Amino acid sequence: MDSIVVVGAGQAGASLVAKLRAEGYTGRLTLIGEEHAPPYQRPPLSKKYLMGEMALDRLYLRPESFYADNGIDLRLDETVVAIDRKDRQIIAGGHALPYDALALCTGAVPRRLPGSLGGELRGVHVVRNLADVNEMAPAIRPGARALVVGGGYIGLEAAAVCRSAGMEVTLIEAAPRILGRVAAPETADWFRALHKRHGVDLREGTGLDRLTGEEHVTGAILADGTRLDLDLVIVGIGISPCTALAEAAGLTIDNGIATDTFGRTADPAIWAAGDCASFPWRGERIRLESVQNAIDQAEAVARNMLGAEAPYDPHPWFWSDQYDVKLQIAGLNAGYTHVLRRPGATETSASHWYFAGDRLIAVDAMNAPRDYMVGKRLIEAGKSPDPAALADPATDLKALLAA
Repeated sequence: MDSIVVVGAGQAGASLVAKLRAEGYTGRLTLIGEEHAPPYQRPPLSKKYLMGEMALDRLYLRPESFYADNGIDLRLDETVVAIDRKDRQIIAGGHALPYDALALCTGAVPRRLPGSLGGELRGVHVVRNLADVNEMAPAIRPGARALVVGGGYIGLEAAAVCRSAGMEVTLIEAAPRILGRVAAPETADWFRALHKRHGVDLREGTGLDRLTGEEHVTGAILADGTRLDLDLVIVGIGISPCTALAEAAGLTIDNGIATDTFGRTADPAIWAAGDCASFPWRGERIRLESVQNAIDQAEAVARNMLGAEAPYDPHPWFWSDQYDVKLQIAGLNAGYTHVLRRPGATETSASHWYFAGDRLIAVDAMNAPRDYMVGKRLIEAGKSPDPAALADPATDLKALLAA
């Protein structure tokens, strides 16, 4: 292949081009991104960077010089508007760029509140990219009043940052409980208690009727009639994969850009990786939203673009930082039948172990890194520990690995 083009300069796109060069690809390599900044880390954006604890250049995944030094044509502030599959070229910046292979790493965008609810008012923010955080930063100040809409991990992390900055925080979740789609009631209970200890006014089963204000948000009316005076709103109601470019090109869309187990789309010259891509895994089609998957899947696709033909078989893991708590998750809990709680070494640590029948499928570990590492290794090895031994605080977790 003389030319590979990668669309999307996020974690997946940056990982893919770096892996192509590391695997010996010597042809023309182009990475196209819509943002002004070179590829950067996203998790610290809404935490250390927002709080002024991390400089912009420390966010960068690699020094800016890396791309030129490795013969990677990094094109920033450029939007790809079309894919011409027949002539194998993309249209961007008013010109055509040919490719022999194309990788779509277009990521995902945050869901926003509709205009009918006041979502277009100034002071209503989402948290996804550098521009989002830079726009929000001046409003993060002691005494300011924030409403967080959404009780998933994005919303909970936003609430933790705001409270840590000395703000008054109300968090609403329209569903009966927080973390309803991603965690067991036991984990939701643990994080509800954490946020209440830190002074968050957390309201479950409570929707938003509308935001109020002329040009800038000044308040909210909740579905139960409660009125709040506000200085800002942070919306954390999930993300949607960026599929418009692929869909317009006639590629198959199925909870993202559909690929085979190698990362190929319906067009054998086009590949996809990261938050935008869905793929077959253990009898179902999934899409993983995590830094780990963006890196691992992109690197697997890079190898397969060069002929490896190795199926992508991930071992999912995730994390979330809230206050002084690090949550580490191993596995996927879909289909669990029951949850076993293992007490932690301190009052602020614990782990929840998900079982499907007698099979261990996932672990949520709160300030319990040993539990996380042992659980991760057990899941990856296909081992399921004895529940009684697991629940006993006196059990040496490492012994479970050898059982």
